[in-house]
Amino acid sequence: MSSLPVTAGRFPVRVFGGPTALFEYGGLRFLTDPTFDAPGDYFRDGERILTKTAPSAATPADLGPVDVVLLSHDEHDDNLDTSGRALLAGIPLTLTTPGGGKRLGESLGERAKGLADWESVELDRPDGGTVTVTGVPALHGPGPREEVEPVTGQVVGFVLTGEGLPTVYVSGDNASLDAVREIADRFAPVDTAVLFAGAPRFPVLFDNQVLVLDSAMAAEAAEILGARRVVPVHYDSWAHFTEGREELAAAFTAAGLADRLDWGKGA
Repeated sequence: MSSLPVTAGRFPVRVFGGPTALFEYGGLRFLTDPTFDAPGDYFRDGERILTKTAPSAATPADLGPVDVVLLSHDEHDDNLDTSGRALLAGIPLTLTTPGGGKRLGESLGERAKGLADWESVELDRPDGGTVTVTGVPALHGPGPREEVEPVTGQVVGFVLTGEGLPTVYVSGDNASLDAVREIADRFAPVDTAVLFAGAPRFPVLFDNQVLVLDSAMAAEAAEILGARRVVPVHYDSWAHFTEGREELAAAFTAAGLADRLDWGKGA
């Protein structure tokens, strides 16, 4: 897996389980929310909070060079686990939330950068020109930002654009269709949407409402964005995900969008 085919139009996205996917865009190789730990439990203050149920389809050694990590947030193990944190030390740039940029910057220095909503960075393409990565709104739960973020923390999504390149949206752990509408107002139609789904829930949080898109919401997000292709991630390998591939396929079929799904298993 040291290289991915370069195409002018639709490019391959490799999905490894959980929120982790790899794609090449504008000659740069991007990795989303790196999680490569073996299955097992995660504890905080002596209490089990998360359980990983399946291994990743790859190891960090399988990835080949990675230029940029797009990290929706650094505070939850199902988005950045122990192996993922170790991986960041060898990556030239990690883009994440403003708070995460500060936290990770303590060890990574300028190789970690936080993006506020609508803040952009330009990355040099190997063949000339640039890729623009824009931080976009995301909410890790139901309700307004001032109620969600004190409970589940900051989250950021990303939109990638460049001259002669398709528009790519990486949602991060977002549960807000209003945020998707804001993004669509600026960037739609989107060529490829990497949508975090899985309908994760915890009974003690927000009355057991979803913390990230459920399957029907993911299909609605695709419609709002005018997405030509949807690569679902963040729907398997963790016990708190309540909807998986079957529910996603059913929801996209019901919405008449089944032909837009790409499960990210191809070369």
